[in-house]
Amino acid sequence: MNALISVSDKTGIVEFARTLHALGIRLLSTGGTAQLLAKEGLPVTEVAEVTQFPEMLDGRVKTLHPKVHGGLLARRDVPAHMAALKEHGIDTIDLLVVNLYPFEATVAKAGCTLADAIENIDIGGPAMVRSAAKNWQDVGVVTSADQYEAVLAELKAGGRLSDKLRFALSVAAFNRIAQYDGAISDYLSSVKFEEEKLSEAYVPERSLFPGQSNGHFVKVQDLRYGENSHQQAAWYRDLHPAPGSIAAGVQLQGKELSYNNIADADAAWECVKSFKLPACVIVKHANPCGVAVGTNALEAYGKAFQTDPTSAFGGIIALNRAVDGAAAQQISKQFVEVLMAPDFTPEALDVFKAKANVRLMKIALPPGGDTAWKQGRNAMDAKRVGSGLLLQTADNHELELPDVKVVTIKQPTQEEMQDLMFAWKVAKYVKSNAIVFCKGGMTMGVGAGQMSRLDSARIASIKAQAAGLSLKNTVVASDAFFPFRDGLDVVVDAGATCVAQPGGSMRDQEVIDAANERGVAMVFTGVRHFRH
Repeated sequence: MNALISVSDKTGIVEFARTLHALGIRLLSTGGTAQLLAKEGLPVTEVAEVTQFPEMLDGRVKTLHPKVHGGLLARRDVPAHMAALKEHGIDTIDLLVVNLYPFEATVAKAGCTLADAIENIDIGGPAMVRSAAKNWQDVGVVTSADQYEAVLAELKAGGRLSDKLRFALSVAAFNRIAQYDGAISDYLSSVKFEEEKLSEAYVPERSLFPGQSNGHFVKVQDLRYGENSHQQAAWYRDLHPAPGSIAAGVQLQGKELSYNNIADADAAWECVKSFKLPACVIVKHANPCGVAVGTNALEAYGKAFQTDPTSAFGGIIALNRAVDGAAAQQISKQFVEVLMAPDFTPEALDVFKAKANVRLMKIALPPGGDTAWKQGRNAMDAKRVGSGLLLQTADNHELELPDVKVVTIKQPTQEEMQDLMFAWKVAKYVKSNAIVFCKGGMTMGVGAGQMSRLDSARIASIKAQAAGLSLKNTVVASDAFFPFRDGLDVVVDAGATCVAQPGGSMRDQEVIDAANERGVAMVFTGVRHFRH
C-alpha cells in the first residue's frame, strides 16, 4: 500500500506519517514535506524518483505526471487499467494526503501583492485531489489534519479504509476544492486591474463586491420545515463562523430549533450583544417586543418583560450575562421558546430541567471588550430575490455621542440623552417603519413594520397602554426621518419629551419648528436604520 503525502500545513503530519509507516505503508512525498519526514527519520521516497523527472519551475511542476495520476486514477477492478499500469511501470497510490497552498490566508493579509496571490494558487494539489476523489472506491484522499484520526483508526482496525469513509473523504475533498476555487475567483474578480502599476510589489485595489460571488456554507442540520409546515428547510453556517455569532452556539437542552426559532434567535442575539450593560432582549416574529438594561440578568429581564407581556408569550429571550438561579426562576414562569445567554449556572440549569422543551442556547460573547459585538457580526448581508441575490455591507454602524446633533432650542438632559442612545440602538433592530419609546433603560412601547410611520407610532402607544405603562416623559427613536410634522406630533401627544431621528428630509426645518413649538428636544443622528 502506497501513500503520497504533500502538505502545505504540516500540523500533525509527522505523527500521522510515522503511524502509516508503522502499519507497513510505503511513504511517497514531495519537496519540503519529504525533507521534513526524512529529517524525522522516516523512510520516504521522493516523487521525483518515482516519475524520473525533477521538480521544476520553482516547484510549479512536480506531480503533474502519469506516474502520479495513473496511480491515483486507475480502477483496480478494471483489468485493462491494471495492465496499463504494469506495462508502464506505474504503482498504485492508495492514500493521498494533500492540503493546498494557503491562498485564503495569503490574500487575507494586509498588503498582499498580486504576485503573492498568484504564487499561492495551487495547481498540482487540486489536480491530485480531484483524481483521488474521483477514484474514491480505490483511493482514500485526506485534505485536512482533522481527518487523520479517523483514517488511522480504520487502518489500525482492518488494514484498509471502509467504503463509507472513503466516500466521505471524497465528498470533503470536492467540497474543499470548490471552496478553494471559489476563494480564487472571489479574489481575482474583485481586483481592479491597473496594467500601468504591474510589478512584483503591486498591491491591487479590490472591490467589496467581486464580479462573481462564490459563497460557501456548511450544513449545520436539516430542519423539520421552513417558515411554514409545507416548506422544507436546512440551517447552514459560514465556513468559518464569527466568534459570538449564533452559528457558534451550543444547544444545551430542549426541542430541535425550528427555522423561525433560528431567525428570531439571531435577531435577539445580535441586539442583546450590542449592549455593554447587563441587557435582555425579547423577540417575537423578528421584532424586539421588550428590551432593557439593568444591574444584572434578573433586573434586565424583568424590565424587558414589562414592556409587552402579551407579545413576550412564546418569545425568544437573549441575555448578555450568565443566567443564574434567580433569573431562571423568574423566566421559567413564562412560556419561552428559546433562551440564549453566554452561560448558565448549575442552579439555572436545574430550574429548566423541569421544562425539558425549552431550548437553551449557550453562546460565548466574542472577545474584545466594549466593541466585541462587532466581531460577531456579518460583514455582508444577503437577500434572495427572483433569480438573483442582493448583497450589501452589513448595518454595523454604532452611534457615538459626538455624532449626535441637537437641532432644537431645548437641549436633552443627560438622562434623556442616555435613553436616546439606548432607544436608537433598539430601533436599529426593529423592522421599518420603527418607532421606539424608552425611559430608564427600558423600552416602553415598540411600533414595528408598518407601512406608515404614523401607524407605528400609534401602535407603540397602544402597546404601552395595554402593558399599563405611561409614556409621559419618555424619549423616542425613529429609524428614519419624519417626512412631515404629523409623526412628531403623535409621539409628543403620547408623552415623549425628546426625539432622535436621522434627519435628511426636505421638510427637516418644518419638523424642527414643530419640535420647538411643542417644547421638546430633538436630535439628528445623521444615519438611518431601515430594516426590511
